[in-house]
Amino acid sequence: MKTRGCCASICQCFFEYSTPKILVIRSFKVGTLNRITQALVIAYVIGYVCVLNKGYQDMDAVLSSVTTKVKGIALTNTSDLGLRIWDVADYVIPPQVSPISIEDESPDARLTDTHHGGCDLNFTGTVVDHLPSGVQTGKCVKYSAVDKTCEVLAWCPLELDKEPPNPPMLADAENFTVLIKNSIRYPKFNFNKRNILPYVNKTYLEQCVFNRITDPDCPIFRLKDMVTEANEDFQTMAVHGGVMGVQIRWECDLDMPSSWCVPRYTFRRLDNKDPVNNVAPGYNFRFAKYYKNGNNEETRTLIKGFGIRFDVMVFGQAGKFNIVPTLLNVGAGLALLGLVTVVCDWIVLTCMTKKNIYNEEKYSYVDDFQLLSNETP
Repeated sequence: MKTRGCCASICQCFFEYSTPKILVIRSFKVGTLNRITQALVIAYVIGYVCVLNKGYQDMDAVLSSVTTKVKGIALTNTSDLGLRIWDVADYVIPPQVSPISIEDESPDARLTDTHHGGCDLNFTGTVVDHLPSGVQTGKCVKYSAVDKTCEVLAWCPLELDKEPPNPPMLADAENFTVLIKNSIRYPKFNFNKRNILPYVNKTYLEQCVFNRITDPDCPIFRLKDMVTEANEDFQTMAVHGGVMGVQIRWECDLDMPSSWCVPRYTFRRLDNKDPVNNVAPGYNFRFAKYYKNGNNEETRTLIKGFGIRFDVMVFGQAGKFNIVPTLLNVGAGLALLGLVTVVCDWIVLTCMTKKNIYNEEKYSYVDDFQLLSNETP
């Protein structure tokens, strides 16, 4: 009997059909709560989803290419290089592959040898120990009247590891300018644009320098201005070097005129300048210039440069009206409005003093025999 009753209950639940029943409750408290909740849902859908988040638009991420062109001349007068003019050609260093010469390295704890033959013959493959300055030949040669040293294959002269000059040698570099040419594309909408805007002509480009207030659309930037906007001092940063980020953001609403789609520039320092953890601070690089002397032997001048590196990063997205995301977001808003009734029902059944009356009026059951006999519940 219990099994039959359980099966009957399951069948009854399975073959039930529920239909909404409208019950009007004339209550100031419940009515006010209902309208406030509906207003909050409508404000969320219209204000946040549609207006702020542009839920009616289809979105696409930016594709970008960047090229730069530096202009500037600096004059230096040092004991190593003498009087020298630095221009753009001095900063474009193509890679070159050249032979090396033999040079005796200064005595070092790893190289000084008091017994002939104690040096590693690593270029023949017996021992591999590439030193910072070269590769040992296996020969122990005389360095002075007292000391001997291991001969190495290396460029001559050897690099001097010393602190960079302070103030920086190329202090005038803060007045150098850089032209940043940035082309972007949104392939989904077949939209292309450059940061050199349509109204910019050659005359304007020869005279303008970026200024956030007076000239925010100029693509030519003074190095000092970029570092200053990142709350850094150019001369201090240039001593040990550093990495600056040039961020170009394209946020485009393609439902509006295309002239409204313009780049926004921001600048920030990217490398860590923690005063406590200051091992290997800043940024430096090495490059060489190659020559041939009177004996037709190739020599080189090795330069270890400390400077500021500028990384250009492009971000952005574009949006344009599309019926599909519009319907999806409107449907989600209507579904949220349906939850308002659920919330109000729960509050009435939980908090109101006459919740039993509401429960009786809200839920009622009609059986088959009542429908067939036209009886009402």
